[in-house]
Amino acid sequence: MADVSGEITAEFERGWKAAILAVRQWHEAQAKKTLIQATRSRFPKNLEREAEVHQKSAEMVCTLDPEDV
Repeated sequence: MADVSGEITAEFERGWKAAILAVRQWHEAQAKKTLIQATRSRFPKNLEREAEVHQKSAEMVCTLDPEDV
């Protein structure tokens, strides 16, 4: 069974950092993809706002701490 004592182990820390990195990279990729779509769209403002949300999410996800969960 899993250890649920509340301690943050080295294994958990490695997993946490990997997950945060993956989420950040995904949001950055979505922002880039959405900006490219905006250049081809008839209504680019909505897509530009969506890209901005992804970019801010990529920046903010780094502020999460394992103690938050």
